[in-house]
Amino acid sequence: MRKPELLVPASSLEVLKVAVVFGADAVYIGGEAFGLRAKAKNFSMEDMREGIAFAHEHGVRVYVTANILAHNRDLPGVRRYFEELKEFGPDGLIIADPAVFMIAKEVCPEMELHISTQANNTNYGTYQFWYGLGAKRVVSARELSLEEIREIRGNIPEDMEIETFVHGAMCISYSGRCLLSNYFTGRDANQGACTHPCRWKYYVMEEQRPGEYLPVYENERGTYIFNSKDLCMIEHIPELIEAGIDSFKIEGRMKTALYVATVARTYRRAIDDYLKDPALYEANMDWYRDQISNCTYRQFTTGFFYGKPDESAQIYDNNTYVKEYTYLGIAGEQNERGQFHISQRNKFSVGELIEVMKPDGENIPATVRAIFDEEGNAMESAPHPQQSLWIDIGIRLERYDILRRQEAAPEF
Repeated sequence: MRKPELLVPASSLEVLKVAVVFGADAVYIGGEAFGLRAKAKNFSMEDMREGIAFAHEHGVRVYVTANILAHNRDLPGVRRYFEELKEFGPDGLIIADPAVFMIAKEVCPEMELHISTQANNTNYGTYQFWYGLGAKRVVSARELSLEEIREIRGNIPEDMEIETFVHGAMCISYSGRCLLSNYFTGRDANQGACTHPCRWKYYVMEEQRPGEYLPVYENERGTYIFNSKDLCMIEHIPELIEAGIDSFKIEGRMKTALYVATVARTYRRAIDDYLKDPALYEANMDWYRDQISNCTYRQFTTGFFYGKPDESAQIYDNNTYVKEYTYLGIAGEQNERGQFHISQRNKFSVGELIEVMKPDGENIPATVRAIFDEEGNAMESAPHPQQSLWIDIGIRLERYDILRRQEAAPEF
């Protein structure tokens, strides 16, 4: 039985460290160029150096995305980027474009090359093609079923790896190669600048009735006809492993540390439980379901794994996330007064009941006893995001513990 890698996204140095602490086997990140998440915070070269070093100290691998579909103007910069990047020692590059692949192979011969889902990898012949060119791993197209993935595994070399998305947002277009953003806004999704028009509200207009907008679906607010539910395979770990998948990939390089910690911790526990004892995995299923719903999501689907999705995989009446918890901050160091530093993300106040997420799966309720600014002045509340604060919540915190607050339960 293959032990799958848990591959977790990171939008920043801070989130990378959270991913590592909360159970990732590997983290994938983007630099400031040549990746498909230009709107993410992404990593400066200095942050990338520190992040890779931190991950390696904890036995965690780092892969860097360079998966744009390149134009002529991009190629000289790609070469310079890889020459600089190789000095930091990432474990692999995630690439979609053949020209970018060949440059990476020349500049970084010691580095693993992984083929992005953007390359439309839908059959074992494609896997064999990339293996022949030197690729170590191919990311399967999201449109594949488990049956198709099993067939791919049976027709590729044993040492070639299959990476597959198992959780996160689904793209409306085939393997994420979307033209909607470019058409509507001039911002090219295939160059990393997607504006996510698949989440927008749409109407139709009849040719002879200009200005009269008709809802596509019987709802007075219009319809979100491209708005897919989020992928979630937490209940299907055995089938994913049995299909021969080597790396379970979490989508979300635009997500917060709370999202990353929640998803990483839940899948880490589920994978480990199953490998230890399938009965333990089944016994803990309610915990996995409860925990995975603690981060923002758009309701869940199993995508294409069990066949072509039907209309139930779409959300037609809104484009909003379900949000059960609010992210408050990440724990830092302790001062001589016993208070803990946090970089605050959302408002909270003295007297509030909050919760501390621990990497081991424990969630500890706590009451905010006191809040102080950097000068030591007492505060009744912390209303502004990114404030640097010291707090007393009556319990000891470890570095990278996540602080959150539960919100009212969602209604469907």
